Formats: sequence, C-alpha cells, structure tokens
Amino acid sequence: MKQLFLIAFSLLSIHTFAQDPTRFAGEIDAIKNRAIEKDTELPFVVFTGSSSIRMWDDLENLFPGFQVLNNGFGGSEFTDLIHYKNELIYSYSPDILFIYEGDNDINSRKNPSEILASAAFLYADIKRLLPDTKTYFISPKPSISRWNLKDDYEMLNELLKDFCSFDEQLTFIDVWTPMMDENGEVRKDLFIEDDLHMNEIGYAIWKEVIGEYLPQN
Repeated sequence: MKQLFLIAFSLLSIHTFAQDPTRFAGEIDAIKNRAIEKDTELPFVVFTGSSSIRMWDDLENLFPGFQVLNNGFGGSEFTDLIHYKNELIYSYSPDILFIYEGDNDINSRKNPSEILASAAFLYADIKRLLPDTKTYFISPKPSISRWNLKDDYEMLNELLKDFCSFDEQLTFIDVWTPMMDENGEVRKDLFIEDDLHMNEIGYAIWKEVIGEYLPQN
C-alpha cells in the first residue's frame, strides 16, 4: 500500500490539470439524479469513464447475476474522473469497478507518463477509500480516427498494464488486441460513421473480453 502511494504521488509531480472538468456538470447532475435502488443480493458493479462507456446502451443488462450501473460521461479524461470521483464512484461503494479512461487523454496529446500519473493518483485514492473494491482498468482501444496515435496508445497500455501488476485488487483488461486484425491493423468493421466510437460488433468484443472478469453463475 505504501509503495502504491509513493508511485502515485511521485508521478503526480509531472501531472497537470489542463481541462475544465465543470464542462461535464450537466451530465454528472443527470447521473446523480437517477433513482438507483441497490440490490443487496447481487454484486454491485460500476462502469465509468469516457464515451465508449456512456454509449454502451445495453451495458446494464448484459451481465446476469450482477447489478450493473453505467456511469460513463462525455469525452472525459482521467483528470475529469478524478474531479468527479465522489459522484461517480465513492457514492456507490461498488464491489467491482471498471474504468475506461486514457483514450481522450492521448487525443489531447498528453504524454503517456502524465496519463499514468493520473491513473495512479486515482487508484491510490480508490484503494484508500474503497479497499475491498476490485478495480479494473480497461485499456484504451484502437480506432480508425486516432490510428496516427497508435504508438502513444501502445505505450500507455504497457504502462497501465505494468502499474496494475502492483496490486492484486487492480487488474488490466486488454481490449486493444482483440480489436486488431491478423495484420496488426485495427479492424474497420467495429465502428460507427465517426470511425471512433464502436458499433454492436465492437461492443460484442468488449462484452466477451470483460465477461471473463464477471463470470456468470
């Protein structure tokens, strides 16, 4: 635990909060105002992060045996989730937490090490306040529209994977590799017209990969 905090705060020294997180205030208010009744008989699962989570329309019904909540918001970055961690994570005290951030961070031209600083800072706080919560970092995905940033994505995924190995309560989920073809290129059939967000084929891959970590009874 001590080592985790040292990593987080040493990395934080190169970290900057560049964007204004209040641009998501309307979305966060809508999430907060939903009527959620927690089922104490089922493990409570929160998914949060950027639009790849927010646009996963049927997510809350995909995993029988779990109560799933979709707390995705806009084009968020790790710094935005840090700002809204109380509203999106802590207020629910989930048994299981899935986080998808880093995609928009790379597109904002943040350095992978800087993004890791945010991820480490966030997880250190989660570990402190929700020590029994099992947390998963979902790897930033490949996409057609951001393929020019492939090297930065791959570097970030390696950093996140290595970081997740420090704590048994934290796991890295690789969705990058299953979305690639046999030639090492991103599959073109996984996206809607903007070449960034996924269609039902892309989400089917995510369901299969993430479902390995939510075994059905």
